[in-house]
Amino acid sequence: MNSSADSASPRPLRTLTQLEARILGVLVEKQHTVPDTYPLSLNALTSGCNQKTARTPVMNVSETEVLSAIEDLKHLSLVFEGSSSRVPRFEHNLNRVLGIPGQAVALLTVILLRGAQTAAELRLNSARLHGFADVSSVEAFLDELAEREPPLVVKLPRAPGERENRWIHLLCGEVEMSAGAAAAGDAAGAGHAVSFADFEALRGEHERLAEEVVRLRALVERLAAELGVGVDEPGERT
Repeated sequence: MNSSADSASPRPLRTLTQLEARILGVLVEKQHTVPDTYPLSLNALTSGCNQKTARTPVMNVSETEVLSAIEDLKHLSLVFEGSSSRVPRFEHNLNRVLGIPGQAVALLTVILLRGAQTAAELRLNSARLHGFADVSSVEAFLDELAEREPPLVVKLPRAPGERENRWIHLLCGEVEMSAGAAAAGDAAGAGHAVSFADFEALRGEHERLAEEVVRLRALVERLAAELGVGVDEPGERT
């Protein structure tokens, strides 16, 4: 592909922690799915990290942990803090730091959030971030990411019983190829017990509700800021 990125001179990037990778994935995702509330508040970002749907693995992190990881990401220029709101809000700078186009960012984001997936699964799951015409166009961008130095993704060996190879990101370091393929196969096998259509419908409803909560939270924070009153965080009331 000949798509140009926002930055022509990507810098070397240290290995990220799982939480740092999750934060970046959430910021990119919410930028596209809930643009009215982006950049995200710390509360909304933490909720996105702990989201139970469309997340592998599921996390349970505190705002303190998220804020600490954000500070480290700031030093890498991967996250910026906005200054136009009384409530601190955060936005990503992933495509500029890595020097990759939006299509590649969409694919990388879905892998960051959901783990190893086939090209077909990535096309389906990235639809709200970017609409790929076909699976071959997805594979072309994945190949570009894999051919970078250092590579950002790698194609896993085909798991037993699987027809397609899965792709996984390398932002958190090298992966054990056999272990990665086995884990992907186990996850796929577990999903066969449930109707795919039913699962997708349930997941879509959960995502819709989660995004609605984020919108309502942002509205409350905005109104509270205009009125000059504080907003209790979940768990603060006794």
